[in-house]
Amino acid sequence: MENRDLVIIGGGPAGLAAAIEAKKNGVEDILLIERDSHLGGVLQQCIHNGFGLHIFKEELTGPEYAERFINELKSMNIEVMLETMVIELTSQKKITAVSKKYGLIEIQARAVILAMGCRERTRGAINIPGTRPAGIFTAGTAQRYVNIEGFMPGKEIVILGSGDIGLIMARRLTLEGAHVKCVVEIMPYSNGLTRNIVQCLNDFDIPLLLSHTVINIHGKKRIEGVTIAKVDESLRPIPGTERYISCDTLLLSVGLIPENELSKMAGIKIDSVTGGPIVNQRMETTVEGIFACGNVCHVHDLVDFVTQEAQLAGKGAAQYLKSEKPSSQRMVKVDVGEGLRYVLPQIISPELMVSDKQNFFMRSIAPMSKARLMITSNNGVIKTQTLRFVKPSEMINIVLKKEELLEPNIEFLRFTLREEGDGYGDE
Repeated sequence: MENRDLVIIGGGPAGLAAAIEAKKNGVEDILLIERDSHLGGVLQQCIHNGFGLHIFKEELTGPEYAERFINELKSMNIEVMLETMVIELTSQKKITAVSKKYGLIEIQARAVILAMGCRERTRGAINIPGTRPAGIFTAGTAQRYVNIEGFMPGKEIVILGSGDIGLIMARRLTLEGAHVKCVVEIMPYSNGLTRNIVQCLNDFDIPLLLSHTVINIHGKKRIEGVTIAKVDESLRPIPGTERYISCDTLLLSVGLIPENELSKMAGIKIDSVTGGPIVNQRMETTVEGIFACGNVCHVHDLVDFVTQEAQLAGKGAAQYLKSEKPSSQRMVKVDVGEGLRYVLPQIISPELMVSDKQNFFMRSIAPMSKARLMITSNNGVIKTQTLRFVKPSEMINIVLKKEELLEPNIEFLRFTLREEGDGYGDE
């Protein structure tokens, strides 16, 4: 069995940034394991721009963004094992992997960072009635066909779901000559970034049908059309609103699922809302010495935030390897109040913060044109902030200073988001 100080599972944007940050913070023995034949993860197929505005203060394409980290990783001589699949992870940080080149591999790590990312929901996950013809793809699969493989999935397209990949593919397919007939979204609001609604749909006159869903798929060998219908407040189809739309392709952009089979195998507690590990202030999971970051924790809207979170995990792993002390200091629970779906990290130890600031990521339950975010503890109000144009699809990122969290008798932090104008407090 091989012994390693730090093993990182996943070579996408999270794994790359975590490896680099761990190296910068003094960890010399790092192994990054990636199942694909190239580093970069999904960024390899994202040839549109819009990446890097927060990290590099400029707009990059996905491959350009990944290349900067890959080059830095290589310059640091961080060891990478490609085309290698981790098949088992224990709570004692023992890793079993398989590789065509190296065969069966067993590694005992002192620390592990999970950066496996997420996968798309498929038709089976959302149970659309109808036949089972060819021509139904997830948006990410279609993106790979067009941008990497050089194939068009179809000519007449309907997209179900307004997630960002679906919106970007609506524009991409239009530019390649396809007719995108509409994007159908079951919720009364879009699940994509506002800029993608404007740049990918509005600029190309592609209709976005909110509060609609696909209720039937038609065709035998190849999809010939779909039936859509309007839905009520309970998301049930409204009789009499059915409409047939002919198409030869249906793209699904209906959400992402964090890949946590290894996390569960290691006995890590999973947040039922995010679908990812419960983590503390340094992205350490409930199993000591195993860290997690990026979309394996919760689905992000911007890769820049993935990078920020991964850098925190890299610093946290380095801190752990230097001290090997468990997070047994005073722990402060993070409560999710009204107006929010979740807040991450879910628990913090202020004394073990890796810097003098702590980022908290969260998502709202509903859109709000103006809202007030309030952070309180058992001692009272810590911070309030007014937010504009809040949407569930756009992550909220709030920073608290270490001195705001160091009062010795703080037992919990509660995050609450309310529509502005209800007399909920002053900034």
